[in-house]
Amino acid sequence: MSSQPEARIDSEALVAGLARAGRKAQRVLARMDDAAKAAALRSAAAALGRHGGQILVANAKDIAAGEARGLSKAMLDRLRLDGKRLEGIAAAVEAVAALPDPVGEIISHTAAPSGLDLSRVRIPIGLIGIIYESRPNVTADAAALCVRAGNAVLLRGGSEAVHSNHAIHAALAEGLAEAGVPAEAVQLMPTQDREAVGAMLRAAGLIDMIVPRGGKSLVERVQNDARVPVLAHLDGICHTYIHSAADREMAAKIALNAKMRRTGICGAMETLLLDVNFPAGHDVVAALLDAGCELRGDARAQAIDPRIMPASANDWDTEYLDAVLSVAVVDGLDAALEHIASHSSAHTDAIVTGDVAAAERFLAEVDSAIVMVNASTQFADGGEFGLGAEIGIATGRLHARGPVALEGLTTYKWVVRGSGQTRP
Repeated sequence: MSSQPEARIDSEALVAGLARAGRKAQRVLARMDDAAKAAALRSAAAALGRHGGQILVANAKDIAAGEARGLSKAMLDRLRLDGKRLEGIAAAVEAVAALPDPVGEIISHTAAPSGLDLSRVRIPIGLIGIIYESRPNVTADAAALCVRAGNAVLLRGGSEAVHSNHAIHAALAEGLAEAGVPAEAVQLMPTQDREAVGAMLRAAGLIDMIVPRGGKSLVERVQNDARVPVLAHLDGICHTYIHSAADREMAAKIALNAKMRRTGICGAMETLLLDVNFPAGHDVVAALLDAGCELRGDARAQAIDPRIMPASANDWDTEYLDAVLSVAVVDGLDAALEHIASHSSAHTDAIVTGDVAAAERFLAEVDSAIVMVNASTQFADGGEFGLGAEIGIATGRLHARGPVALEGLTTYKWVVRGSGQTRP
């Protein structure tokens, strides 16, 4: 007897049902005060600890499946959990519980000539959809950040971490429910059907914001197809410009760290701009080459060191996420600003200089989410900015830019108090 084919899931109906349940739960969550939300997250962290054994068993299934599928060592490492990493996930949830609650903050308060009392008050966004790959810790991190800011969340993790994500979600949901948070406030998509992602992206009016976490192809699809507002960045093409007035030792130290500390993160430098009048360009280049970085440069950069390979036109617009770096020699600050305006992805760009006027002009004219003076671009991180955990980096021009933490998961409303005023 042949088995019947599995019935195709109605993704639109599935997402609509989950979204409506999430929005209903969010209204309950929005009524919870700071202490209640913090206690709920501590309860969720404790549940992660209680169910650690089950989570590790589920993760072992994902690792075995990943090895069978031929996932790279780097992918498997991102996927793998052990006791220490699980403790870190639970500790991160507890750390979010300890963050200040942004909800209810009065952003501004004025009295209108009419006598009306006007306030702008920070409130949750509503229902947030998170679409992510590989790292099962995102299940806990995203859920914790959304709940802390009073939002419900609909999670859709990657197929490579499906068992781990379900086990982590089950523990989180149990802990949150014990503290009075409706289970529907944190939901995990029950299918890996790619069409469910499309249904999330089309759920305008049901899902208030989408946050993609993953590789370029995922983020590109989300940005191209979404009918829901998206908070994301596509590329991290970060520049460091060594100005003519830069300190020699500082320039080499910053450039080396900006590229080689961790080459695979979005804040890693991908293009080095050397001012033609900077006298120690060879020292900066040599430090990078000696550290094992492949350099690809224009003709003037190649003249600095014969080990530099020729750059192609595509190199200036490439996020390598590897020990590869493009290098150009530029004719002063104007040329550096022009290069960055033409090739930056608006993520993070830095200048190294001892000239205050040059630094201030760079800060004013470079239109990126993060602009730095005399610091490594590797500091482009919510934790380093004192924001606690972050849900991602945003490079758009609306709502939030740079590291997005709790404040970026809120919006505001106007609260108007009168005493009987009518408008003439």
